[in-house]
Amino acid sequence: MKVLTQAEPAIAVLLPCYNEERTIGAVVRGFREALPKAAIHVYDNNSTDLTALQARAAGATVIREPRQGKGNVVRRMFADIDADIYIMADGDGTYDPQDAPQLVNTLLTERVDMVVGTRRGVTDDAGRAGHAFGNRIFNGLYQFLFGRDFTDIFSGYRVFSRRYVKSFPAVSGGFEIETEMSVHASMLRIPVCEMALDYGRRPEGSESKLSTYRDGAKILWMFAMLMKETRPARFFAALAAIFLLASAGFALPVLYEYAMTGLVPRMPTWILSIGLLMLAMIMMVAGLILDSVARGRAEQKRIHYLSHAPAHAGQAETQARRVRVA
Repeated sequence: MKVLTQAEPAIAVLLPCYNEERTIGAVVRGFREALPKAAIHVYDNNSTDLTALQARAAGATVIREPRQGKGNVVRRMFADIDADIYIMADGDGTYDPQDAPQLVNTLLTERVDMVVGTRRGVTDDAGRAGHAFGNRIFNGLYQFLFGRDFTDIFSGYRVFSRRYVKSFPAVSGGFEIETEMSVHASMLRIPVCEMALDYGRRPEGSESKLSTYRDGAKILWMFAMLMKETRPARFFAALAAIFLLASAGFALPVLYEYAMTGLVPRMPTWILSIGLLMLAMIMMVAGLILDSVARGRAEQKRIHYLSHAPAHAGQAETQARRVRVA
C-alpha cells in the first residue's frame, strides 16, 4: 500500500525591520516555534544597531534593503520571495507570532486572499494617544472614500495568498504601504477578511518609528493619490465642485449689480468667475475620461491577479486526508 500525502503550502514569514535589535530575535524564534516549516526572512532597512546580527543568530535569512521606508522594503520582499502563503508582521514584538497559524488557517478555510489581524488594545501602544486618534480618523476616511472592507487599515500583521502578492503594485515608499494594500483589495474586490488580535506594547527601550504629523501627512497625500488613480470621476468631480462654487461666489455679486444697473463695472471679477467656471468644466471632462482609463487599468490588474492560482484552500481541507493507492 502506498500512501500519498498532498503537499503542504509553502509559507514565508516576512519581517521588515529598522533598528529592532531588542526584539527581532524573540520575534524570529516565536515564528519558528509557531510555524516550524516556514521560511523566515528579515529585511533590514539600513539599521544602525545589531538587528541583522540578532535576526541571523535566531535563524532567519537576512536581506538588506538600502532604500529607506517600509513601502520600499515590502516591494522588495514581494518581488524576491516565492511562496504559496505570505505572513507579514513587524519586528518590534507588538504582534504575537502564536497567532500566525490561526491567520493562515483563516486564509485557507475562508478562501480569501488577505487576512488582516486587526489590533485590540491599539490605544495602549506606548501611550501614543495621537496615533490612536489618527487611526480612527483615517479608518473612517478610508471607509468613506473606498468602502467598508476594513476597520484597521494600518495593521502590519497580515497574511496573503500568492496571487495577491504577485499582483500588488506596491507604489508607496513608507508607512502608507498598508493603505495601498487595502485599496488594492477594495478596488479589485479581492476576497478579504479580518481577525481581531491582541496588540502588545513595545518593550522598554524600543521606540516607534512613526511620526504623528509627518506620516499622517504622507497618508493623507496617499489617500488623495489613490483616489485620483482608482476613482478619478469622484476625485475630479470634487475639484470641479470647488471651482464651481468659487466661480459662483465671484459671479453672483456681478450679476446682481448688472440686474440692478445694467452695467458690469467689475470686469476683472467677471472674467475670473468665467475662468473658474471653465476650470470646473475641464475637471469634469478630465474625470470622465480618466474614469474610463482607470477602469481599463483595473481590468488589467484583475486579469493579472486571476492569472495566478488561488491559495491552497483544498490543501487546508485535506491536509489530514490521505489518498490511498494500491
